Amino acid sequence: MNLYDFKAPTTGEIFDTIFQNRDIKIVRIVSSDDIDETLYIQDDDEWVVVINGYALLDIDGERIELLSGDNIFIPKLTPHRVLKIEDKTLWLALHISTNTP
Repeated sequence: MNLYDFKAPTTGEIFDTIFQNRDIKIVRIVSSDDIDETLYIQDDDEWVVVINGYALLDIDGERIELLSGDNIFIPKLTPHRVLKIEDKTLWLALHISTNTP
C-alpha cells in the first residue's frame, strides 16, 4: 500500500487500517472538509500525525491546531473530536492497546 495512493472522499472520512497486531493499529485517515463532529472516547491511547493538511481538534475541551507534520498524543478515555479540517487532509493514527494481559 502506498500512503499517498487514495481517492479523497467528498464527505466524511475514509479510514484504512494499514497495519495491526495485538498491541497496535495504524490507520490512514483521509478527510474531506465536510465531516461530522463525532465525539470519540477510545479505550486505547492514540498518537496522530497530520501528513498533509490542517485540522482543528477539541481534546477534552482544549482547541488544538495541527498543521502538516504536527502530531499529538491522546491518552485513552480522553474525549476528542475534529472541529474543522482542510479538504483532503491526510493523517496517520497509531492506536496503542493498554489492555494487553
